[in-house]
Parts: sequence; structure tokens; C-alpha cells
Amino acid sequence: MQRIPGDTLDINRKKRAQTPSLEIEDRLPTLRICDFEEVRIPFTPEQAMYEASRCIECPDPAACVRACPVNNDIPSAMWLISQGEFLEAAKIYRETSSLPEICGRVCPHDKLCEGSCVQGKHDDPVATGALEAFVIDYERKYGEIDLSVPEPVGQKVAIVGSGPSGLSAAEQLMKRGYQVTIFDSKPQMGGLLLYGIPNFKLDKNVVYDRIEEICQLGLEFVGNTMIGKDKSVDDLLNEGFDAVYLAVGTWVDAPMDIPGENLPGVYKGTEYLIRNNVCDDLFPKDLDPNTITGKKIVVIGGGDTASDCLRTAVRMEADEVTCIYRRTENEMPGSAKDRKLAMEEGASYQFLTQPVKFIANEKGHLSKVECIRMELGEPDASGRRRPVAVEGSNFILEADIAVLALGYWPDETIGKSDPDIETHKWGLIVADENQATSKEGVFAGGDAVTGPQLVVTAMRAGRKAAASIDRYLMQKRGIVLEE
Repeated sequence: MQRIPGDTLDINRKKRAQTPSLEIEDRLPTLRICDFEEVRIPFTPEQAMYEASRCIECPDPAACVRACPVNNDIPSAMWLISQGEFLEAAKIYRETSSLPEICGRVCPHDKLCEGSCVQGKHDDPVATGALEAFVIDYERKYGEIDLSVPEPVGQKVAIVGSGPSGLSAAEQLMKRGYQVTIFDSKPQMGGLLLYGIPNFKLDKNVVYDRIEEICQLGLEFVGNTMIGKDKSVDDLLNEGFDAVYLAVGTWVDAPMDIPGENLPGVYKGTEYLIRNNVCDDLFPKDLDPNTITGKKIVVIGGGDTASDCLRTAVRMEADEVTCIYRRTENEMPGSAKDRKLAMEEGASYQFLTQPVKFIANEKGHLSKVECIRMELGEPDASGRRRPVAVEGSNFILEADIAVLALGYWPDETIGKSDPDIETHKWGLIVADENQATSKEGVFAGGDAVTGPQLVVTAMRAGRKAAASIDRYLMQKRGIVLEE
């Protein structure tokens, strides 16, 4: 779209480049640790216009667009926001994203759009993530979201998994005229968005609002149903679904494999987050609904789940909250922004430290974690320097709760239940460039194919899968597609 005329742009670009950052405000740590409300203070319209005016309108293809996994037209959105055209900016995001209000909150913008912003070379980058969330929230409050659907094409699609990939595929398919049913092992839709991300990062009401909008397109939901166990993929095809999209994510917490790992008081990250962040009526049927509390809590891991667990523990009124990570902070894969927030809120970090044993008290409950100091050796297969134990450096940390936030593995249930669906790497589903699996009419995407990645990449896979399913089913209807 035409934003600023060329001659005017040349005059304004230098001025925009010299506009200082607004500096996004967060709630004070002393206040925000008392509740689970979102940390970031939303922009006012005036603040949004000011911050967006810092965008210098880089020539196409702008670095921020190239860094966005769904190639949002960020410069156009920034120009519209700077002019106060918030509803038009929201439309720009919805052209390429099914979950802009969520991506604006949870994407690691420092590694994507904001990390590529040229303003970041001499000042803070333009706050593109917060501005994306602002305009979508504004649209929900003051505008209208397009919930129209075309005439039904007469074909049905089953989607397995209601996380970002499944929801995005459902939205796109219904906008193409398909009848869509989502199956999920949990009682409520949302997947990771609802069960894996704490409220202080993503308000549950934001998730509920987006799910409700997608449901209004005609979505049907079947909860508490695990495909591969309660029903098979063949059952879905035999029940009249013309295609199936597998978007089950990666929900199996990686184990630590050290003595004492099964002691009472040692929890996996997923269980810890669900039990302390989700209302009782939304609990999976096989999970204890009671909260997990302790005074001295150790979280093991260096990713975003570890940060989420640390910050949750602080809000659950623990006296000491410590993160243990076997490399240095420079090698941590999680968001630096989340880590900074955790430190502000009172969490401490023990780098170059590896647990080797969980120790019980006289009652059989966790009371201590034996650790060993590490040093960095030669790079491993991932390119990061390998942590090597320092002989004789063992020491003890007191802890009544330990949380393992070591990453996630795929669930092998579907692959083991259907030999026609090819899997690899401990259960990841094999899919081609069109998200098609080895089984006719069955597609797959998101973390179930790639392994744990971002909300935005899972959403991108869902939209791509919807387009591929549409082409597949059009051919089944006898429609000849152009090359």
C-alpha cells in the first residue's frame, strides 16, 4: 500500500529516526508479583501514535517484515497507527495472522521483528509487538471483526489439537466454506495458549475472546477425547471427515534421568504451570487440581517455560526461587526479556550448575538438590559450548519443590496407533512442504512436526495446512486447479 509519498518520506525519515523511544512501561515488580494480571501497561492511543511514528518506513522488503514468520506488513501498520488509523492497522495484521492479539503479546519480538528494526542500532527498536496487541485490542473494543463465512462447500475437516496451529487452521478452513470439528484431549480449547502460558504473559480473556470469535464461524468442539486412544484417525475418516489435520503439539515433558526424580515435590513444568494457572473446571481429567506451593523452589532449565515457572513461583509466595542452568546466561535459549522480568520480580539464577540428585527428608519428600558446578568445553552438535562437570565441586541447595523445565518431546500416541502415519525423532510426524503426511487425506503441522517452536510458527503452519487441505478437497470435488 502507498504510505508516505516518496519526497515527503525522504524529509521525514531523518526526523523519525531521531525520535526517542517512548520506553514501554511495565507494572512495578512489587505490585505485579501480588497477582497474575498482565505485566505490561497498554499504550494509550496517543502513546501508540507516538511510538509508531518512530518507524522510518524502510524500503521493501523491510527487515522487520522478513524477520516475521508470517511476514506481517509492519511498516504499513506502523504508518496507519502513527496517523491514528487503528482499525485499518488491525486489518493489515489480520491479512496474514490468525492470532495477532496473542502474537503481539507472546512472540519473542527481540529475536524477530524488533530485533531486526534499524532503530535498534542507536536506540530502542520500535515496539512493534506492543503496537500489534494495541490495535487488535482497540479493534475488539471499538470496531467489528469480520465473522462472515461463504456458502458451505459440503465437506468436513477434523482437526486434532486446539492450540495455535489447530485454531488457525480451523479459522482459515471455515472461511473457505468447510465444516470443521476440533478434537482435543483437554476439556477446553486453547492448547498451549490456555494451559501452558501464564496469565501475566497472556490474559486468559484474550484467549477466550479469540476462541469465541473462531467458534462464531461455525466451529464444533469435542473435548476430553484423545485421538489415537479414544478414537483413531481412521475412525475420523470413517465418520465422514474428508480430511484430518494433526496439530497435537509437543506435550511430553523431557525427563532429567537422575536419582530422586520421582520423589514427591519434584514436578514437570507443564503440571506446575497448569495447577497454578488454570481454573479447576478446565483441568484435564487426569490431573490433580490442587495448587503446588513451597517456600524454597528450584526451577531447572533455561527456556521460556523455566521463566514462566520462576515467575509463577514468585506469585505463589515462595520465599526463595532459584533457576539452575548448566551453561551461562549467554547460551540460554529463552527470552532475555522474560528473564529480566523474572530477575526484577525476585528470582535468582545459578549458572554453570547441574543437578545430579534429588534428596528426600525423613518423610520421603524432596528437601535438597545436590548440584555440581560446570564449565564450558568445546561446542556440541547444536553449536553451543558443551557443559563439562568440574570434579569435586558438588554442593547442596535446599528445596521443597523442584520443577523440571527441560523442554518437550512429542507424544507418540497417534504414530503408534496408526502405522500408515510416518514418524521420526521420538514421534514427530513426517509432513511434506504442503503439510501432507504419508496417509491419504491426513495433514500435520506445528510443533507435532517441527518440535517445540513458537506460537507464530505453529500458527503459520496451521494457515499453510488449511490452504493445502483446501486444494486437496477442491480436487476431490473435481475442481481443476490452475498451475
